[in-house]
Amino acid sequence: MSLTGTPFFLATVALALVTVLLPLLLWGRVGGPAVVRGAARLVMVVLAQAAAVLSVFVMVNNANGLYDSWADLLGTGHHVVAAPDLGSDGLGTDKRLADQPRTVQHFGPTHDARMGRGVRVTQLRGPVSGVRGEVYVWLPPQYDRPSFRHRKFPVVELLGGFPGSAKAWFVSLRVQSQLEAGMRSGRIAPFILVEPRTNLLAGKDTGCANVPGVVDAESWLSVDVRQMVTDTFRAQSRASGWAVAGYSAGAHCAVKMALAHPDRYRAAVGLSGYNDPAAERASLTARTPHLRRVNNPLWILRHATTPPRVSLYLSGSRDDGYRDGLALRRAAVLPTHVVVAGVSGPHTTGLWERQVPQVFRWLTAELSPHRGRVPPAKGV
Repeated sequence: MSLTGTPFFLATVALALVTVLLPLLLWGRVGGPAVVRGAARLVMVVLAQAAAVLSVFVMVNNANGLYDSWADLLGTGHHVVAAPDLGSDGLGTDKRLADQPRTVQHFGPTHDARMGRGVRVTQLRGPVSGVRGEVYVWLPPQYDRPSFRHRKFPVVELLGGFPGSAKAWFVSLRVQSQLEAGMRSGRIAPFILVEPRTNLLAGKDTGCANVPGVVDAESWLSVDVRQMVTDTFRAQSRASGWAVAGYSAGAHCAVKMALAHPDRYRAAVGLSGYNDPAAERASLTARTPHLRRVNNPLWILRHATTPPRVSLYLSGSRDDGYRDGLALRRAAVLPTHVVVAGVSGPHTTGLWERQVPQVFRWLTAELSPHRGRVPPAKGV
């Protein structure tokens, strides 16, 4: 039975109801010595509490996209086949994106009604990173129109938080259902939306980093997934046609990858993110001073040989991303552009879901062939 399926959720609700009714029906009927009666009643109360907690956990998990499967929850999934030292650019022996192995994938339906229409999935084994995992793709309404058959489309790579499901942007943030009408009318650019797996190691946040011998998460996202999309779909291949967006831990990843690889991404969106990897207690990159330093977006920006040609949209509340965004804006030198927007609300998918339309209006302006034609989203 699927962890995120309706049958399992209904089963947990039914179990909670049964365990609540049992003490009401049996409390006075328990026989035997006082110790036995007390123990039996204690067991009934504990079972009722446990069943209630289980049903609430399943509800929260389904709403926020924390764990997508039993393997993710129990840490039994295996997504790292190899983790070679790929060098500072994450490309390994092939030092140009154009030299990467060609990767054409077959995509099929998701069989998950929560995903909405048009979302497809594939299982990708990254030839460079040695990572294997699912990648979800949604194509814009214009993709199959005859008048667009020679058109290559811009791409936004979507990253969830930690822990997080690769379905979260489609299920919890409802990204495609929020944007489809705007794409049809021309208010939003016809982006290809791509959401790859980021939960690669049991109980550890990779920070979307390359750690030789452990995981090459950055190359998985910025090389393998990117190459597969451009080989499989009519997607733009230049940095000017690519953006990366994330929330929470995914926001940290998105901003870091765009600043580190302006040859791959022109824009990044970070919702309620952070600069210091140690903000996530399970962060793999916070374990050594070196990894913590070189995976900090603020450090990357300050130590760039030349200011990266990247635009950043950063939002958050005062102590949840906003101050980190201001620090990046103060450090930015043209052609790096930074917009910081203040928001209020808890650190939940509900807050990020409400920002989706504005974020994609901003991305439309940043990745438009005629930049500035679409009014950018207002910042602080």
